[in-house]
Parts: sequence; C-alpha cells; structure tokens
Amino acid sequence: MATRVSVDGLRELEKALEELPKATGKNVLRRVLRKAAEPIADDMRAKAPDDPVTQGNDLRSSIGIGTKLGKRQGKLHRKMFKNDKAAVEMFVGAGVIPHSHLQEFGSTIHGPQPFARPAWDANKNHALNIVAKELGTEITKAAERLARKQAKAAKG
Repeated sequence: MATRVSVDGLRELEKALEELPKATGKNVLRRVLRKAAEPIADDMRAKAPDDPVTQGNDLRSSIGIGTKLGKRQGKLHRKMFKNDKAAVEMFVGAGVIPHSHLQEFGSTIHGPQPFARPAWDANKNHALNIVAKELGTEITKAAERLARKQAKAAKG
C-alpha cells in the first residue's frame, strides 16, 4: 500500500542547499533528520518491552538515532543503495541486539511485541512536518555562518 505525500517548497530548499558547500549541506540535512527522528525514537523507547532484570542493558536502552548501521545491516543496505553515495541518511532503531527483530515480529515460542512499526506509523507525518519546517531555518543558519566565516577571513 503506497502513500503519496506532497510538500510544497522543497525544490526551492534543494536549490538553496546546492548553493552551500557539499559538506555543509550534508551537515544541515543530518541535523534536520536527527530532529525529525527524535520523536520516532522516543516513541519506540516508550513502546519497547522493558526487562527489569537487565538493568538498562536492554532493547529499550539500545534504541537510538545514527548514521551508521550494524555490520550485517550495513552490508545489506550497501547492496540496495550502492550507487547513491550523495545521499544523507539517518537510521532509527534498536542497536546491535540480536533479539530485537524477535520482539518486533515474534517467533514460534514468543508472540510479537511490535514497537518500531507502531512508532513509525504514529510519527511519520510529524517527522515530515519537522523536516518541512526546520530545513529552511537550518539552511539559513548555515548560510549566515558561512557568510560570517568568509567575512572574517577577508578581514584578517
């Protein structure tokens, strides 16, 4: 089931991003994606089952946001997107815990306790709204920082 989403103004923001240096543009996108992913991660932590015996070294505490995947996930991801080196990605989910998928989907002896999909479903529109609102602001801030840096370099 495909969902179609439309956001006005992204073409203009893309053009503004292209005017920034490549590294600066990627950093802007990473900051915005991290802000957008935070509500999803918070909801995942709230929905993840908690084992009091583990005292904080468990599924719930492993949920985070980052730009890197585990070894196996990274290998699978590279196979799917090997030609897209210019992309900026942010991942939300459980850390390298071997049983996280069993909690989400269940097994023959353990019923499913979904936490990731419900968190995504509940927050995906909010995340998109954060990207739409924050991207322009972050691009403006980055352009202003760049202009101040260039002005300082021109003086001294």
